[in-house]
Amino acid sequence: MNIRALIAEFLGVFALCFVGIGAIAATQGGDLMVVALAHGLAIGLSVVALGALSGGHFNPAVTFGMLITGRISPVGAVGYWVAQLLGGLVAAFFIGALYGGTAVADGTPAPGANHTAIQALMMEIFLTFFLVSVIFGSAVFNNYSYAGLAIGLAITMDILAGGAISGAAMNPARVLGPAIIGGEWSAHWVYWAGPLVGAGLAALLYDFLYSKKADS
Repeated sequence: MNIRALIAEFLGVFALCFVGIGAIAATQGGDLMVVALAHGLAIGLSVVALGALSGGHFNPAVTFGMLITGRISPVGAVGYWVAQLLGGLVAAFFIGALYGGTAVADGTPAPGANHTAIQALMMEIFLTFFLVSVIFGSAVFNNYSYAGLAIGLAITMDILAGGAISGAAMNPARVLGPAIIGGEWSAHWVYWAGPLVGAGLAALLYDFLYSKKADS
């Protein structure tokens, strides 16, 4: 198992959670554009800085998509998942030390006040599908040099569209660590089921689309 890849995955998720929750705490959740840009910049820049080491998954759902399409081994996937979840946990711990446990709880994605868990689940599936589609289209199959920009913009877009309904996590590691530190477990299952389903559908679809393109 490549320790450098695991460190890269840890750091990428750490950046996402530290910057994302920090932006929510700094604005008291009152500026969706700031929150969306903070998350998008954290992942986009992490892809640029660390993607060459690990592929820049930074998300257990993305790793799941790579696993079911044969782009990572089961052992490698487990290693990535552990590193990713630890990155989120450690980031949440430090945000709690800096802003307090309430800030971590407030920064943990949960269904909006006027929305059900099922609506949040639907939104997480759609948003993660969009995100993983961009990852496969820009980084996996085409290896574009601007993949970091595209992925960061996809996250920003998704948070602007779905933040009010589900918190737009798209990433179980963005939720588990903060939930442990902040104690916010509202509809926690949504943030595993939704991203995994959305990522799996996008990965399988793009595998099919690009394999047919190659065969034609």
